[in-house]
Amino acid sequence: MGMTARIAAVLGPTNTGKTTYAIDRMLSYRTGLIGLPLRLLAREVYDRVVDIRGPSVVALVTGEERIVPPRATYWISTVEAMPEGMGADFVAIDEIQLCADLERGHVFTDRLLRMRGTHETLFLGSDTMRGPIQTLVPDAEFIYRDRMSQLAYAGSKKISRLQPRSAIVGFSVDNVYAIAELLKRQKGGAAVVMGALSPRTRNAQVELYQNREVDYLVATDAIGMGLNLDIDHVAFSSLSKFDGRRMRQLQPNELAQIAGRAGRGMSDGTFGVTGDAGQIPEDWAEAICNHQFTPLKKLNWRNSKLQFGTIEALERSLDQAPKDENLVKARESDDLRALRTLSSEAEIRARVSDGQSVQLLWDVCRVPDFRGISPAEHAGLLQVIFQYLHEKGHVPDEFMARQINRIDRTDGDIDTLSKRLAYIRTWTYVAQRNGWTRDEDHWRGATRKVEDSLSDALHQRLTQRFVDRRTSVLLRRLKQKEALLAEVNDQGEVTVEGEFVGKLEGFRFRQDKDATGQEAKTLRQASLQALTPHFHLRADRFYNAPDSEIDFTEQGGLMWGDQAVGKLAKGDDALKPRIVVFVDDEAGADVAQKVERRLQHFMDRKIAALFEPLVKMRDDETLTGLSRGFAFQLVEAMGVVQRSDVADDVKALDQDSRGTLRKHGVRFGQYTIFMPLLLKPAPTRLRLVLWSLSNDLQEFPEAPPPGLVTVPNVEQVPGRHYALAGYRKAGARAIRIDMLERLADMLRTEDSRAGFEAKADMLSITGMTLEQFADLMGGLGYKGEKGERAKVKIAPVPEAKAEVETSAEGDTPAEASADAAETLVADAAEVTGDVDTLEAPVAEVATPDATEPEMEVFYTFTWGGNRGGQRRGGGKPRRDARGGGDRSKGGKGKPRGKGPKGGGDRGAKTFQSRPPKKEKPIDPDNPFAAALMGLKDKT
Repeated sequence: MGMTARIAAVLGPTNTGKTTYAIDRMLSYRTGLIGLPLRLLAREVYDRVVDIRGPSVVALVTGEERIVPPRATYWISTVEAMPEGMGADFVAIDEIQLCADLERGHVFTDRLLRMRGTHETLFLGSDTMRGPIQTLVPDAEFIYRDRMSQLAYAGSKKISRLQPRSAIVGFSVDNVYAIAELLKRQKGGAAVVMGALSPRTRNAQVELYQNREVDYLVATDAIGMGLNLDIDHVAFSSLSKFDGRRMRQLQPNELAQIAGRAGRGMSDGTFGVTGDAGQIPEDWAEAICNHQFTPLKKLNWRNSKLQFGTIEALERSLDQAPKDENLVKARESDDLRALRTLSSEAEIRARVSDGQSVQLLWDVCRVPDFRGISPAEHAGLLQVIFQYLHEKGHVPDEFMARQINRIDRTDGDIDTLSKRLAYIRTWTYVAQRNGWTRDEDHWRGATRKVEDSLSDALHQRLTQRFVDRRTSVLLRRLKQKEALLAEVNDQGEVTVEGEFVGKLEGFRFRQDKDATGQEAKTLRQASLQALTPHFHLRADRFYNAPDSEIDFTEQGGLMWGDQAVGKLAKGDDALKPRIVVFVDDEAGADVAQKVERRLQHFMDRKIAALFEPLVKMRDDETLTGLSRGFAFQLVEAMGVVQRSDVADDVKALDQDSRGTLRKHGVRFGQYTIFMPLLLKPAPTRLRLVLWSLSNDLQEFPEAPPPGLVTVPNVEQVPGRHYALAGYRKAGARAIRIDMLERLADMLRTEDSRAGFEAKADMLSITGMTLEQFADLMGGLGYKGEKGERAKVKIAPVPEAKAEVETSAEGDTPAEASADAAETLVADAAEVTGDVDTLEAPVAEVATPDATEPEMEVFYTFTWGGNRGGQRRGGGKPRRDARGGGDRSKGGKGKPRGKGPKGGGDRGAKTFQSRPPKKEKPIDPDNPFAAALMGLKDKT
């Protein structure tokens, strides 16, 4: 410990904030350790520190519980389980006056003398410890803290006349149960808190009291050790207790420790007696009110420097007397008694042959007697555990499983469940010891699971036995004018005294419409008062819910499962909508803020994930000039813009600018400029919602079902809505814009002046019949001339023919035809997801037929004008619309014009007498470049 290390004793009565002060001091250091007198209190402090710093840095170590995350820096522990040798910056020991306790005092005295923080050490407790600390720790400074509220003596009262928010203290289980039964009959019930309860049961009972489902608490002196409850009055049902060996009178300082639980914070409290307890002497009552008690002079002590050479050496070291006159030798404790019992066994003495085995025996003897059975029976269990550890190195899995399975039952009454809970605590303790079981994680989890199930069952039995909810509610309403009791089930249904009054939907209470007038007002008030904790619990659960449980609707609603919890509203930025939460005012601002933060996190992540390419392009600082302006237009249009709307801007973009935009996933199509990744169903659905919000629409357009290449063209729906959904109107249907661009690529190879017929792959990518395709082409500006002709049939190929003409790849025409058909089917399947509904036409070979020919319908398509700003042309080769080279000159692609085989003269040309016009340079990336270059070449 450094020379500047601080040692301080923070002394004073209860309700002075000593523990809170220690927690604040610990959190100001990098590492810290706090030792507390009870497992229940350790769990309470652990939860408080976790709320401040999070579970990843806080450890909890007790005899029966061990939560140690890898990065733990703050340790909360019972005094007995405090880890040594950590070198923590801060160390605190709470309730240090327990150094004088006959049973556990030697442990607290040892911590007082030996436990130190490298920077600061605090001892928290009663001012009666000032003298011993000043003597034993001369370097300690003293800080006295006054009680924050006043404590007054109220004398004796009958249980039936005790005020609400009272705690009645008993010192035996039978006494506690009897008082609770009486309170049930007279006051509607009481919560029960005892030191033997598990933290889970104790917390459930405390919650019953803190939530005001009952107004009375029956407890043992366990509430005196730092448990913070909303108690206005403490009544002692007895002034004596059994200390494990004999009945004895409680001393004023002990009574003060318990009475001080009345009046928390700045609220004053009172204490008194009830039942058969006699009056507290006046001088005692005055001392309790003024916090003036006889100082402690002697502290219990036991040697901590143990010798493990032999059993005799260990016993001698444990029997060693203190050398300081301020210390007194502790009486024989349970662990020393167990050691002496086991050492008398010949088999044990035979096994304990070296220092390591002696230390193992001592560790086993320190297993607490949770069961409260006779010392001989407890020693017998310890002997079995020691033999297993000494012989096998661990307690066998089969043995552990038998013991746990025997206890793992939730039937029976309160006493039966309490005994099972005490039994499982023994095996929980064993499972927590390092190296005592083969699979520590498994057995710790198994014992914890059994303890939790028993705790829940015990809480249920205690509530069933000692709480009459209806009586409690009626009395409270009649005498204190309090609201009726409301409950909420898993489906969100709210009941008051068993009657349905409404439903909790998300964070809003929907009252039953049958309730009217004053009844409705009363029921709503009662329901919302009881729903306050449910709102907070639900808000915590919602805040920790995964994104998969949250979604938005196509009308901008925000859902948590099937419950509406908010909606989207227009924000300053189209990609940053505002959140409006659906939370009742009675739930409180904290709940509303937590719900709003969770929904905002969800939408931010959703937009960032689905609009990733758009967001990256928006935030790209390398985009400058025209490219940045064009990117801004794309962002405003949410990734889909009609080319005709930005034709001048596209012309102004040079190739470098276009290349930069293409790197962000922008595709310059003939009809639409878009980002293909944003055409997927999820981004499309989000785009429609965000665009509708930014344009103040009252009713949002809905996205078409995913996977459809074309959808019906509803005249009442604006074309802009179709574009945002990823479609373009064309005739009676609208076609998906990426499929339209694929179709446009095919149409550029056709002679739109001379006329052409639809190819099989054109029908395949659109998934249309010939008549539907003709209507689509009409919507794109083409004229379709319908005709009929005799349908040619396939003639069989003679088998004896020696030479067969092959395709360029070496396949026969039939094989090439089949391959082409399969390719078309595959392409169509990729578009529609359904191969069975498509049939790829196969090339037919003409053959004479003696019967009447079968007729077929066909269409010849020619360009019909400059509809929608788009113009068609056929003929000469052109540059690839995506920036590639001339496709007719080798490499990939097809010739852009159709003509006689061999590339000869295409036929007669038409000449004009007018002088040639001065032509502007043709942009090779213009979608009409092929047509323009064809016209130019013809001249």
